[in-house]
Amino acid sequence: MEVATNLVASHGVVPVRDSKNPGGPVLGLPFGAFATFVTGVRTGRFDAAV
Repeated sequence: MEVATNLVASHGVVPVRDSKNPGGPVLGLPFGAFATFVTGVRTGRFDAAV
């Protein structure tokens, strides 16, 4: 996954794309949604239950 954080200030979005397919589609996530996702990853919210 590639993330372009340089567009947050000017556009308020975080563009994300598949790094294995750089010519493919880009998903533009609102900054708040992306920040919530990153926090969830860091805190283990999405860890698989064993």
